[in-house]
Amino acid sequence: MTITVNDLQNMLQSELDELYKNSQTGIIPDGESKGTVIFAPGTSFSQNVSSIIKFLAWQGKTFYREKGYLLNKITPLNLEFVKAEVYLGKSWLDEGESIILDYSQTSFIAQKIRDEIREVVPNIYLGNAYWEKYRVLNFVLEF
Repeated sequence: MTITVNDLQNMLQSELDELYKNSQTGIIPDGESKGTVIFAPGTSFSQNVSSIIKFLAWQGKTFYREKGYLLNKITPLNLEFVKAEVYLGKSWLDEGESIILDYSQTSFIAQKIRDEIREVVPNIYLGNAYWEKYRVLNFVLEF
């Protein structure tokens, strides 16, 4: 099965959820990823917002698997900051195993954020971002 970031942006929320639930955890990634926010899934608004966010704010994440953390790539300059612990844990979406990106102990700015990701196709991870326990958006990481 081949799925692209564009395919994911065009899916409805229910389709993204089903894909996530049916995907394996995958291995904890290592290295630099390109990130894409999926806001208002399945609408043209999603791609427009994603482009603006990618240009002005968030470009992705760099994983340091052996050290158990990641740094977000922020601003058009690709500066790396906003650290998260990375570990395997239970998904808040379906209680299955997921890769957890936990900011609660590592970032004052993002301490209420918790992300979880699964590998939906080789080198593409679909993520859910939560503010406290409320899901606020989906995102994609390409390696």
